[in-house]
Amino acid sequence: MKIAITSEGKNLDSKLDTRFGRCAYFIIFDLDTNSWEAIENTNVQLTGGAGIQSAQSVIAKGVHAVVTGKIGHNAYTTLKTGGIEIYLSNGGTIKNGIDQYKANALEHMR
Repeated sequence: MKIAITSEGKNLDSKLDTRFGRCAYFIIFDLDTNSWEAIENTNVQLTGGAGIQSAQSVIAKGVHAVVTGKIGHNAYTTLKTGGIEIYLSNGGTIKNGIDQYKANALEHMR
């Protein structure tokens, strides 16, 4: 199962980016294999619709859940329509976010 974590950088030691639609990167982490890839968020520069476009990019990667700090209504709706679960984190590193997800210690948006 894959999760997407909003990130300020390209590796697991990077800080979790609290913004969803305008985060710098998405770290796509595979919980089954512990493998990961960093995807640059090319929607950062959009003047409008960044959240929706970012949500569509994440859905296209085949993730089952997103970990972020906050998320706008349109991005939330797009992800939920795509069957993606959304979890909120207060920050830390990507590694922390993964560990919190595994421990079921994140706020689950319903």
